Amino acid sequence: MSQLNEAAQALKRGELVAFPTETVYGLGADALNPEAVCSIFKAKGRPNDNPLIVHIARLEALENLAVNIKPDVKKLAENFWPGPLTMILHKASIVPDETTAGLDTVAVRMPDNAIALELILKSGVPVAAPSANLSGKPSPTLAEHVLEDLNGKIPYIIDGGACRVGVESTVLDMTTEIPVILRPGGVTPEMLQQVIGKIMLDRSLTERQMVDKPRSPGMKYTHYKPKGEVTVVSGSESGVFQWINTNTGMDEKAGKKTAVIAANEHISFYNASNIIPYGSIYAPEQAAASIFRIFRDCDINGIEKIYIEAVPKKGIGLAVMNRIEKAAGGRIIRV
Repeated sequence: MSQLNEAAQALKRGELVAFPTETVYGLGADALNPEAVCSIFKAKGRPNDNPLIVHIARLEALENLAVNIKPDVKKLAENFWPGPLTMILHKASIVPDETTAGLDTVAVRMPDNAIALELILKSGVPVAAPSANLSGKPSPTLAEHVLEDLNGKIPYIIDGGACRVGVESTVLDMTTEIPVILRPGGVTPEMLQQVIGKIMLDRSLTERQMVDKPRSPGMKYTHYKPKGEVTVVSGSESGVFQWINTNTGMDEKAGKKTAVIAANEHISFYNASNIIPYGSIYAPEQAAASIFRIFRDCDINGIEKIYIEAVPKKGIGLAVMNRIEKAAGGRIIRV
């Protein structure tokens, strides 16, 4: 408890604190302190055109951060906060440009993690927090991942164990006539539709196009990337097995260290030296919870070529595919 109090006071002073959420570990600073926010970008090596998400612990805090709040925003908050949903809203003048990358909108969410909520409450400030990793690397789902990337760069890391969801929050633009998902996450399109009706997916999610000026974190194309080259393979099961086995065989003959990331039900069909199950093909939430940890384990083991079975884009599977396609930088094979 005393450590949490100390970390909360550090946030209030303008220092950085890494803390757990239900999605991934966040690197937090006072969202209303421009200098503190700038130190996030410096520690991560993050481009300053990439907006941050502001984390709150009480719904009333939203009134200070946003204006022209639609009734559907409150409806979504009642259903999904605390939880892995970020909403893009028209920002209030109190929110500095450094937090929003110069945009006239602000991204806000309430994390579903007791440590995160208590930290925010004790600090007395809204907390801007991207993932607590070096920019572009796989997001951290364990405190040790934060330590790997940011040891010596930040003063506080709160260890809250493994993150439950494992991929970042859904980002929903609520400033448009029809709400638009900019980044898929733990709150699925189907769940949102049940509460507010029609929503849309941003074109960047369906057309794999480059985004010059991101309106949300995670929209730039290459992201979440391990050191090894990632290839996503989709198609018929037999075609995927054959293509991956052929290519890992050639890679290993050439002296490359390879890994196959596959569903539990499929691992017996592969011949590579390293075969890593991501979870059941019938439970995509298992892939979400494990994929970033698997990427980091591949780095530790010096894997040079990573082949991943495509995950069905249903439910949270849409978010998993979004992350692994970005990690692959568009290297997607259809067989």
